Formats: sequence, C-alpha cells, structure tokens
Amino acid sequence: MSRFPVTFDPKLFSDLCVFLSILRCGSMSRAAIDLGVTTSALSHRLRKLEASLGIRLINRSSRSIRPTTAGAMLAGQLQQGFEAIAESVRALEQYRQYPAGKLRLNVLRDAACLLLNPVIRDYGLQFPNVHLDVTVDDRFVDIVGDGFDAGIRYGDRVPQDMVGLALTSPLNWVVVASPELLERVGRPDTPQQLLDLPCIQMRVGDNSAFPWELGNADALIRLDVRGPLCANETEHSLAAAIRGVGFAYCLERRVTSEVREGRLEIVLPQWASTGPCFMIYYPSRRQPPSGLRQLIDMIRSNERLAPVEWPRGNGALPESGEATDHAPGIEQGGLVAAGDRSRSPQRPGSRHG
Repeated sequence: MSRFPVTFDPKLFSDLCVFLSILRCGSMSRAAIDLGVTTSALSHRLRKLEASLGIRLINRSSRSIRPTTAGAMLAGQLQQGFEAIAESVRALEQYRQYPAGKLRLNVLRDAACLLLNPVIRDYGLQFPNVHLDVTVDDRFVDIVGDGFDAGIRYGDRVPQDMVGLALTSPLNWVVVASPELLERVGRPDTPQQLLDLPCIQMRVGDNSAFPWELGNADALIRLDVRGPLCANETEHSLAAAIRGVGFAYCLERRVTSEVREGRLEIVLPQWASTGPCFMIYYPSRRQPPSGLRQLIDMIRSNERLAPVEWPRGNGALPESGEATDHAPGIEQGGLVAAGDRSRSPQRPGSRHG
C-alpha cells in the first residue's frame, strides 16, 4: 500500500477552512474581513460547500450564526486535524536546526584551502548527518546543470541569475619570489621590470593566460609576463616559486605561512591589488539544501564577518531587498542579490573561472 493513499480536493479543503473561519469569527462580515473577501463571496462559498456535502452546516440569521449538530461535529474533527497538521509543520524545525543529507559543492581550489579546510572538522562534528560532497575545480561550471547545490567563486564571476553571499572581505593579490631568486636576478623596483624577469604565468579556468594585475583604480597595471613555467593551480605555482623557478602572482592569504617562514617574500608590496571577495552562490528561486545555511554561517564566523540575518520561517537564502545591517553589502561581506553586482569591487578582468 502507498504511504500516501489519500487524495483530497484542494478546493474542498479551502472551503472547509472558510467554514472554520466563519465559526471562529462569529459572523459572516468579520470572517469576510479576516479573509479579505466580500461577504457575498463568503456566503457563496459556504452555500457551495453545503451543497457539495449535501447537509446544512450553519444556521444563520441577520444577527447571529450557529453551527448545526452536523456542523459542530465537523468543526471539532477539522480542528483536531488542523492541530495535527500544525504539529507536523512544527516538527520540520528539527531539519532546519539539525540538517541531514548530501550537500554538493563546486569550489575554487584557493577557496577550498582558505575557507573550507579551516571549518570542515567543526562542521562535521556539529552536523554529523550532513555528507559534504566537494568538487574542487577552477573551471567555471553550470552548478545547476551539473547537479551541484552551490558554488564558491570570486564575486565578479557569480552568474547574474543567482543569489550570492560574500564569504570574505575583498582579497589582496601580490607578487612573491624566493630569497634565492631575488639574490640571483635582483629585486624589481617597478611592475614593468617584471617583464624582463622570469615569471610563472597563470592559466585560468577557461585555459587562457591571465595577465597579472598590479595596483588599484586608475593606477591598475596589467602585465603579460613571461617565464619558464605556466601553471593553472596555485599549489604548483607556489611550489615552483619556492624553488626559485620564477616570480609568482597569488592571493596574499595563500602565502602567509611561506612569507612568515622566509621561504617567499612579497615583491612590490605597494603594488598589491585588491580584487573581489569569495562568494557562495545558489539558485535564487529555490529553497537552500539542508546544511548550506549552517556552512555559510560557520565560514563567515571564521572570517570574522558579521552574521547574516536570515529570513524567518522558511530558512531561505536572503533575496534582493532582504539584506540588513548585519549584511549591508559586499564591502562588509554581505549580500549581493541576483542581477546586482554593482556593489562588489569590480575588476575589468577575471582571475579564474
């Protein structure tokens, strides 16, 4: 036998709700106001219900309404049924508080290293019933078409039909080199001097070479550097830079430990370039999958960003117009809704897919 064998006419269900509203309000006029319809329309709905059931449910006069014996019996049973429905809906709250199921993410390599890795243990301990299925890939993909629940990309690469939520502050990009390389070829004083020095080129998600961007605003310079190596992955690029193969271009946050340990040095620090933050994005007209909201909150907390004020009741991601003082805009790590990227630090180019 099917677990859900009962079929029910939704129109009849609606009319039964009208019937209960009339009894609760104690008059046709008050019930009409409560439901936002005219009294005549409400009277018509009641007559139609009584006709379909073949029995009178309410005795009414110009001054009062009273349920018939059959109407009182029906009202009592309906009340019990609606209370059961309400309890079932309340029980769903546990799935918002204690998410379960598979959460599929498509994530840039640097984002996986900087954002997911630091929280993955605590997330697993707090939400043991969520199975994170993470694909680390710098290629741009259609997350809906490829079956992912959400993606993490740079803010200027989030598709316009998605809702994006900032996971970090804007990100700094720097040029780095090993002490051995600097001793061998010298330290550049200007960005243009990099054109005559060995550099590790970047190949981005669409397999094209990406020019290095140094400086900001009107001082922004793009350099088509050359060198003995072209890499499409930060780990490989930095490993080569540490061995003195060439200068490398990367997120400043990716080389914190290497710089602290003296394996790499930041070159031309005054030409550090600020780019878009990392954003997580998700189809704007769908409910977020179980566990996504909790993962966003945990990453933002680890990044010391203000908490998101989520809409109450349905657990959905914030939509356009729902950003609050806790998520005022991408500069403070907040919301950028579908079709509105104007608040993100825009770059003429894109670093990765």
